[in-house]
Amino acid sequence: MDQLLLSRLQFAFTIGYHILWPAFTIGIAWFIVVLSALWLRTHNAVYQHLVRFWTKVFALAFGMGVVTGVVISYQLGLNWSGYARATADAIGPLFVMEVLTAFFLEAGFIGVMLYGQERVGEKLHFVACLIVAIGTVISAFWIISANSWMQTPTAFTTTADGRFVATDFWGVVFNPSMPYRLAHMIAASFITGGFVVTGVSAFWLWRGRPADQPAARKAFSVCLGLLAVLMPAQMLIGDQHGLNTRKYQPMKLAAIEARWDTARRVPINLIAWPDEKAERNDYALEIPLLGSLILTHSLNGEVKGLKEVPASERPPVLPVFLAFRVMVGCGMLLLAVAFTGLYLRWRGRLYTTRWYQIACMGCVPLGFIATLAGWVVTEVGRQPYVIYGHFRTAEAVSPLATGAVAGSMAVAFVLYNCLLLVFFWYAGRLAWRGPMSGLPTHPAVPLATVAAALGQIPQATGGAK
Repeated sequence: MDQLLLSRLQFAFTIGYHILWPAFTIGIAWFIVVLSALWLRTHNAVYQHLVRFWTKVFALAFGMGVVTGVVISYQLGLNWSGYARATADAIGPLFVMEVLTAFFLEAGFIGVMLYGQERVGEKLHFVACLIVAIGTVISAFWIISANSWMQTPTAFTTTADGRFVATDFWGVVFNPSMPYRLAHMIAASFITGGFVVTGVSAFWLWRGRPADQPAARKAFSVCLGLLAVLMPAQMLIGDQHGLNTRKYQPMKLAAIEARWDTARRVPINLIAWPDEKAERNDYALEIPLLGSLILTHSLNGEVKGLKEVPASERPPVLPVFLAFRVMVGCGMLLLAVAFTGLYLRWRGRLYTTRWYQIACMGCVPLGFIATLAGWVVTEVGRQPYVIYGHFRTAEAVSPLATGAVAGSMAVAFVLYNCLLLVFFWYAGRLAWRGPMSGLPTHPAVPLATVAAALGQIPQATGGAK
């Protein structure tokens, strides 16, 4: 492997690892806001217990996101100095804004969110949860904006030494693909977090411990109701995102569909094995006309083929083609699970159907897999450019020795997986203990009061007689 490929693999590993945590925490943060609002409105203690439980899980994931995110910023300077030097004047301010407006906001209120439930008023605690959740979205806004500019760059000029300089700050921020990417990512985050909550709640229902049942039912019901709305919405957003990609990144769309020749009335490839050297698809299973209909919203719509540009200008077809189908396949499975939940609710069997509870537990990783697959489509699909159409990835890499890149990659691999094991250990223990664990200690209650509540006093009295 050469230094460029190793640097790309290292960045793919670290950014792919990192993206899982923001995707998870955004969804969980807003679920906590929903639970806090329900607690404020109903004062049903079950919602309070659920807020306490999911806040602990959120804190673990937030810590993982911070640790893995710090590494990314250093890596951009070390392994991608050409990129950092060329783009600092265009998108550097976006990263600064992310720290100033989002990270400080989250850091300022996350303490109240984590430790304030029994120490501050319930309304103030709700506000703290809301501000932290808003902070997660603001953070995503700036990061997605910077990434979108790299995909569809606008409002810039280049200097004689090859630097990109912004000519309009808001033009950089609101570049053509930014609204679609942001909406797609936020919806993916809600869905990823929602299916984690659904899977954990399904486990509590399946285990059948009486103390867990009220909280498990509430979380299961609320989450599946939200997911039944979110899943179709994500499909619509994805469709609009695809139209935007066709307009601004036609070769990425051609790679997604493994479309070699420009044509109208094209079929859609359900499955295939793209052969890039022969410029054809093997073992293809196609549905006539559906490609044009989905990609252009017209049966006679034209779809650009990869042969429009030289081979050196094309993205790698096979990984983009497969990753897109993994993403869509996971999405279809999750849609089916969400709508099955609606059917079971209508039939009055939502909390008692054990095979459905097992299916929901099995769906926990699918949101993460779909997010990673979508990220592969986004990032590999813009190759060979890091700034689409203007700046090649080969120009962005630092002149490092191959051994140095391989060594830092090995260290990152070991450390990140150790962190993941630690997260699984603590989060798994929390889920195993259930939503009623860690309740605040209440003042001692006289034994006679407890016995009376359990109906033991009359029996004891009768026995004495």
